Amino acid sequence: MMTIYDIAREAGVAASTVSRVVNGKPGVKEETRRRILALLEKYHYSPDVAARGLVKQSTRMVGILIEDIRVSHHIESAFVIEQELTKRGYCSIIMGAGAEEEKKLESIRLVEQRRVEGVALIGSMFSGEAVQRGIESYLSGIPVVLVNAYMELPNVSGVVIDEEKGVESCMELLHGRGRKRIAFVTDQETPSNRRKLEGYRRKCREYGLNPEPLIYRVGERSVEEGRRMTERLLTEHPETDGILYSIDLIAAGGVRAAVDKGYKLPEKLALMGIDNSIYGEMCNPKLSTLDNRRYDSSVIAAELLRLGMEEGIRSQRRLLPCRILERETT
Repeated sequence: MMTIYDIAREAGVAASTVSRVVNGKPGVKEETRRRILALLEKYHYSPDVAARGLVKQSTRMVGILIEDIRVSHHIESAFVIEQELTKRGYCSIIMGAGAEEEKKLESIRLVEQRRVEGVALIGSMFSGEAVQRGIESYLSGIPVVLVNAYMELPNVSGVVIDEEKGVESCMELLHGRGRKRIAFVTDQETPSNRRKLEGYRRKCREYGLNPEPLIYRVGERSVEEGRRMTERLLTEHPETDGILYSIDLIAAGGVRAAVDKGYKLPEKLALMGIDNSIYGEMCNPKLSTLDNRRYDSSVIAAELLRLGMEEGIRSQRRLLPCRILERETT
């Protein structure tokens, strides 16, 4: 592998001149710069990032934590953040933190040991007390960004999706289409799902409905579990004419169950998911969904993290509205 000294020797210049070209600094004649750039390209020269980091006391490393790498919308968010920061010259470590609070705390400790310069935590599950203790104990000197969560710490910023208002908009759409008995099928207990349920309950009360009998919880996040729970819901409450699902994944199972039971969608039964994932587009009929702007929130999170690392730590809270994507099930 060619070093900066090999390039300098062949170009007939000092190593410091090659360094100025590599780092885009002025003070080099244009003819000399072109000659050095041609040699850099010829030998596929790549600067030693680790060595440069030692000089600058910078690692250019970022930690990205998600609870479960099998959850598609969280890993997609991690991918967007990683790609955005790669454009800026950062390298990302992506870790699965696990569902237990103490495992999240341990993951925060582990990522701090990698000398990261910033950390992104993806999902509302990272808003608990153990995570806050971890940030205060291990990450207080670097910027931290939460996606779909926020906590009031001086080095923490958050991009929060207004899913509560988004669910209210879904209820307004369904009620406006004449739906009188709207159920809600949710998955695991998370701050995000609690906000969704609060929006659902508020609108039910406004429409004179008792929401509690029509709230069903699946045992796990899967298409099959969504199918099974929808079959049970429609058997126990055959008067149901609308169903909201906390994520598209279980809603896809709901579409399958409704079709298998002979329901005409959306004439007799309207269905909506949340998160605008690939599962909604793969359904037949295609699933209407609440777009919680996963891509937008991830881009904003990456930019907030970059600004914190390059321009100084600050605390910000961004609230993003959702938008409804109507397809064939409403």
